[in-house]
Amino acid sequence: MRLGHKLLELMSEALGFNPNHLKDMDCGEGLLVLCFYYPACPQPGLTMGTAKHSDNNFLSILLQDQIGGLQVLHQDQWVDVPPMPRALVINIGDLMQLITNDRFKSVEQRVMANRRGPRVSVACFSSTTHLPSSKIYDPIKELLSEENPPKYRGT
Repeated sequence: MRLGHKLLELMSEALGFNPNHLKDMDCGEGLLVLCFYYPACPQPGLTMGTAKHSDNNFLSILLQDQIGGLQVLHQDQWVDVPPMPRALVINIGDLMQLITNDRFKSVEQRVMANRRGPRVSVACFSSTTHLPSSKIYDPIKELLSEENPPKYRGT
């Protein structure tokens, strides 16, 4: 959780705000940790790991194992994200893209099936609270102008 808060502080500063701005908006209020297990696949060409998607949160922090399989869409091409020992993959989520009005962009990703395995990864998702809430997240008003109108409605 400390890493997520530190990333939110750095992102706040990158946007020109005080370090607590995104935390004060409750961008790190919810935390979800998931473990993923992908068994070895004898014929990976006949299946897929996970379909193309983006994360519907603020930030995702991923710890991959040494097998890999994660790909991100970059300039209309799927690019491997090679695993590196003791390294984390940080992805911007859809809610961060919304509140920053595209200053930070969410990433489309997928996981490819692999002959080697099993593949294991652990993801930590920084999101809204998991309790029911009526809080609306809109593009941050200070980032908007006539030249940069809101691209999204609140959600």
